[in-house]
Amino acid sequence: MSQTLCEAFQATAKEIPNLVALRTTGDAVSIKWQEYADRVRRIAAGLAAQGVKRGDTVGIMLTNRPEFHLVDTGALHLGAVPFSVYNTSAPEQLAYVFSNAGNSVVVTEKAFLPTLRATGADLKIVCVDGAEEGTTTLADLEAAGDPDFDFEAAWRAVEPGDLATIIYTSGTTGPPKGVELTHRNVLAVADAVRSAYEVDPGDRVLSFLPSAHIADRVISHYLSMLFGTIVTSVADPKQLAAALPDARPHVFFAVPRVWQKFKLAIETGLAAEPSGAKRKIAGWALDVGRKVAKLQLADEPVPAALGFQHKLADKLVLSKLRKKLGLDEAKVPASGAAAIPVDTMEYFWGIGIPVYEIWGMSETGGLGTSCRAGQVKLGTVGTPVHGAEVTLADDGELLIRAASVMRGYRNDPTRTAETIDTDGWVHTGDIGVIDADGYVTIVDRKKELIINSSGKNMSPTNIENAVKAASSLIGQVVAIGDDRPYVSALIVVDQDAAAGLAAKHGLDATSPSAVLNHEAVRTLITDAVRKGNATLSRVEQIKRFRIVPGFWEPGGDELTPTLKLRRKPIAEKYAHDIDDLYADSPTPETINVGS
Repeated sequence: MSQTLCEAFQATAKEIPNLVALRTTGDAVSIKWQEYADRVRRIAAGLAAQGVKRGDTVGIMLTNRPEFHLVDTGALHLGAVPFSVYNTSAPEQLAYVFSNAGNSVVVTEKAFLPTLRATGADLKIVCVDGAEEGTTTLADLEAAGDPDFDFEAAWRAVEPGDLATIIYTSGTTGPPKGVELTHRNVLAVADAVRSAYEVDPGDRVLSFLPSAHIADRVISHYLSMLFGTIVTSVADPKQLAAALPDARPHVFFAVPRVWQKFKLAIETGLAAEPSGAKRKIAGWALDVGRKVAKLQLADEPVPAALGFQHKLADKLVLSKLRKKLGLDEAKVPASGAAAIPVDTMEYFWGIGIPVYEIWGMSETGGLGTSCRAGQVKLGTVGTPVHGAEVTLADDGELLIRAASVMRGYRNDPTRTAETIDTDGWVHTGDIGVIDADGYVTIVDRKKELIINSSGKNMSPTNIENAVKAASSLIGQVVAIGDDRPYVSALIVVDQDAAAGLAAKHGLDATSPSAVLNHEAVRTLITDAVRKGNATLSRVEQIKRFRIVPGFWEPGGDELTPTLKLRRKPIAEKYAHDIDDLYADSPTPETINVGS
């Protein structure tokens, strides 16, 4: 068993040198393990020539592309600590991160040079996509390696307790924290994956989430080194739908909004089917698939007649949907980073894509609990993964202890001590429930619970998911009600769905206000809120809402790069709208759902 990522990489490259390791769609770029290993050697020597030593940090600001894997792995073999930053970061955010990390080198591409230069940081810049004044190209870096650099000695000197990376949290509440993960931490996550799922050399993986996020770093980067998977990089997440049928991944992780957008795409495609008979057959097939999935998940027998119908439904519709999505060979389709509506999960299980919900934090190496084959309860995030323990504090906060738990926050012993207690338990900040079978349900973030003016505690995520599950037209919901007499909401329409509605009603798709103010949109959203309300207790139900006049982008004021809500900035930016939701005589933009 490998003790470091370097040792694992070298073993994999030696075992399968002629298999493809890294590629882009259409095989525009295709790099085999032997070439990967050769370039890692050259990049490590090149970084050494730039003055990078064991323990030094190396910043990476790249889109999802093979060079990320080459550079990150090269730095690891030098004994350095590579880390990625979010490409949507503002100069002042990057300046903070670089100051905290202490790096003197950053590897990037031309598009990000203006932002990097605006940080004012004194950095040596390596540019992977061509020559630019004041930078070194990656090709030149590889060609100008330190001739005295002993590559073998360098990677063999790396120890399990050495840092493998720093994950900077997306900063929903203040400056990001630098989560320090060691080689030992990452290998503990790999052991947990190995015990929970079947991942083999040559399995295909898609990389499209930010490499600064723990999910992509573990699933597409570290697991590739350890298991020999083929990584297809997608530089533009908007091209995901086109990339999936090309990559046909065996392992695919996405945040809930991606799964919801897939659902929207299927529903939109079926609605546009000109043949009424085909639409009817598709609806029947989806209904049959969901019925069978519910029985299987409940470990109940499927009646013979329903089983026959399911085989027919799969042949006529469901298998074709899986293939069209590009997920017909997925062994480990997973969702995480936020709560996903049960309705969305049932939809994909019905199609024959068993989406496993997982939970973890950057502080736990990205994994803590998971559902897996034979161990699934929809609405839960599964049971603790291999080697992990979970328990609840007196106030319901979920605590976790595992070998994957971070070394600490970089240069921040105070916040480290606040998060990891003297017994090694991580205080997650999540309110949870653990049932008699050990399955964990996340209620909400401890600091985000709504306490209304009558003292009733509510989960905003539960309310938001109820409405999102009611309509694929809805992209984001922000439930409001802390110290208020009732719950209200800001609702953001999905941009792709808005474009479809614009086409249907002959509206100007380039004008959000023309679409979002249309009576049909207001009616559809109102119906969705009422449908969502019907699944909630009376006190949780949304009484008023406003449709936000625009779309929210990842990494913007309202959303983190991984689509988490930035609740405090939202409350400040939309203070006027929120006040109107509670006004005695609200403006026409506020829609009253009723009591």
